[in-house]
Amino acid sequence: MLIRNGRVLDVESGDYLTSSRLRITDGVVVEIGPSLTATGGDTIDAGDRVVMPGLIDAHVHPMLSSLDVGSLRDQPVTLLAQKARIEMEHMLRRGFTTARDACGGDRGLADAVATGLINGPRLFVSGRALSQTGGHGDSRTASDFCAAHSDVAARIADGVAEVRRAAREELKAGADQLKIMASGGVASPSDEIWTLQYTVEEMRAVVEEAAARRTYVLAHAYTAEAITRAVTAGVRSIEHGNLLDADAAALMAEHSVFLVPTLITYQKIHELGGQFGMPAGQRRKVTDVIDAGLGSLKLARDAGVEIGFGSDLLGELQVHQSGEFRVRSRVEEPIETIRSATIVNAQLLGVAGEVGVLRPGAQADLLIVDGDPLSDATELADPDRIDLVLRAGQVRYGR
Repeated sequence: MLIRNGRVLDVESGDYLTSSRLRITDGVVVEIGPSLTATGGDTIDAGDRVVMPGLIDAHVHPMLSSLDVGSLRDQPVTLLAQKARIEMEHMLRRGFTTARDACGGDRGLADAVATGLINGPRLFVSGRALSQTGGHGDSRTASDFCAAHSDVAARIADGVAEVRRAAREELKAGADQLKIMASGGVASPSDEIWTLQYTVEEMRAVVEEAAARRTYVLAHAYTAEAITRAVTAGVRSIEHGNLLDADAAALMAEHSVFLVPTLITYQKIHELGGQFGMPAGQRRKVTDVIDAGLGSLKLARDAGVEIGFGSDLLGELQVHQSGEFRVRSRVEEPIETIRSATIVNAQLLGVAGEVGVLRPGAQADLLIVDGDPLSDATELADPDRIDLVLRAGQVRYGR
């Protein structure tokens, strides 16, 4: 395939390569230059639109199809998987050609994409998150005294021995990386945002098991103390991080730990959570973190932390995934947000140079965008601006 008459966005330099053509063979970018000619394959005329790398979302939950996470226990996993298929097709239409499932998705969901059963983004799955009793992954009500508990999103494990075994089981089941709950959260019934969860020793055991499989751990954490404990234990990324402070940000930078903000989810829960069934007690907790989110970006950036891109939307709110571009436009330059959703997330996922860039040897994941995202990244929040989506060199959406 040859793509011509496009402005190729070099996300590393932050500029367009004008009058450039791009050749794709066997799903891989093989050449970029001004004078390439067709050699028998398809030719796409970009019509002076922007040709840019496909987007990467490092925090999605397609299997969590309700804002009332506890209610998912009553739905067959086969039904949840069908709902996830539909959501992943919508993600791809929005321009997200790669995603990291931050709990709920399993090996089968990723393989369904890889084999073409689902027309969605390539998926890096975390399996079920690990949570302590009463932690962010414990969706039981206060009157539910069942000793053992797991659901599609999380499993309960307490103590070093239990969390080590749980980590090994999730890795055996095909998880690409592991997730732990290191603090309280919004969408859980029995913990406040400020609660500390898992000891450093428990978290370190999970990190050791992940490292033994040459992978890593992501940690759900909000407060500076929870972030500090998780970084000390050796995690690779902090998810959310709204309440970090300068010291915690400096520690993250020192240990090369990524921050994955998910600001759109708090905005939409605040606006629409009641309408779509999120319990009032959980909606109340949004007020603890929503105002601090944008400030956490500045603290992290000033400390030199690599900032990724996530959305973390559940249920009916997933349609607002691209709205993260609008939220972050309040405090970031367009190229900063674009880099978060491309080269930074690729580095986080361990696939730098393979996705998130357009250069020889990279996967041919790309978008043709009608507009100028370098001037206004919020254009990427409008799917109608995206005229073509390629993943692995195949047209997945086009008009």
